Amino acid sequence: MDKPAPARAPFTALPDHALLVLEGRDAIAFAQAQFMSDVASLSDGQWHWSGWLTPKGRVQALFALLRTGPETLWLVIPDGDAAALKAGLERFVFRSKVKVHVPGDRSACGILAAPADASGARSATDARGRIELDMGSPAQPRTLRICTGCSNPVDEAVLARWRAHDIAHGLPRAPADTLEAHTPQQLSLDRLKAYSVRKGCYPGQEIVARTHFLGQAKRGLALFGAAAEHAPGASLLEGDRAIGTVIASAPSAGASGHAALLLAVVPLERTPDAPAPTVDGTALAPLPLQDGLAR
Repeated sequence: MDKPAPARAPFTALPDHALLVLEGRDAIAFAQAQFMSDVASLSDGQWHWSGWLTPKGRVQALFALLRTGPETLWLVIPDGDAAALKAGLERFVFRSKVKVHVPGDRSACGILAAPADASGARSATDARGRIELDMGSPAQPRTLRICTGCSNPVDEAVLARWRAHDIAHGLPRAPADTLEAHTPQQLSLDRLKAYSVRKGCYPGQEIVARTHFLGQAKRGLALFGAAAEHAPGASLLEGDRAIGTVIASAPSAGASGHAALLLAVVPLERTPDAPAPTVDGTALAPLPLQDGLAR
């Protein structure tokens, strides 16, 4: 007699992920002119990482950008304020035929398992209208779902593992005021294919392109194992010298042999015999950033 298949764990609500929708005849063109990724390259049903920059080329929002149709884009914003982003974008709508709104009846939930139908940059929508995104890597599958009236409870253990996965793969999980101190290059967002230097004008594009083509990026993200979490903005020291800044941290969920994972912006070139960096007097262990989250 065949054994029954093990029960699939339920989805958990993702209360730290916000949603925003752009829709209308000019939605794609508006997003192409405002966001740092090549929005026009997306086909219906595809998504990629993107963001919105200040005129000085600093990241003021980072999100997954999904095109669901010829006139509709969904933004999934980790640690973001959808209402604040809506208000910011609406200042630039002018005469464009685009509506920016927070879908109050929709929310995000997730599961640490492979998607039923979505794969890579291709989303899937089921018969109940639930949108599925493949947010995992080959070694660590994850599924994010956007649904109406989601009543899944919050599983704090899954939330912690979800955040640790993001940080281990170089997704800077940080609020807007932390991101805004840095350019896309300083946050190594090229690893996520989150910005374009060739698509044409958008806020901050000139600075991003100049940094890219002149090879002037001198700082980027690095991953460390730590004995504890540290708040964004904490300084990394090399001896008595400050060399970097903490962007985000999370419990490691036991995956790295360290109690916590930490993302920091540090110089891209360091002397080989430099002492291990410290935060608040405790040493950090350098770890390799993982691949697999780019789309």
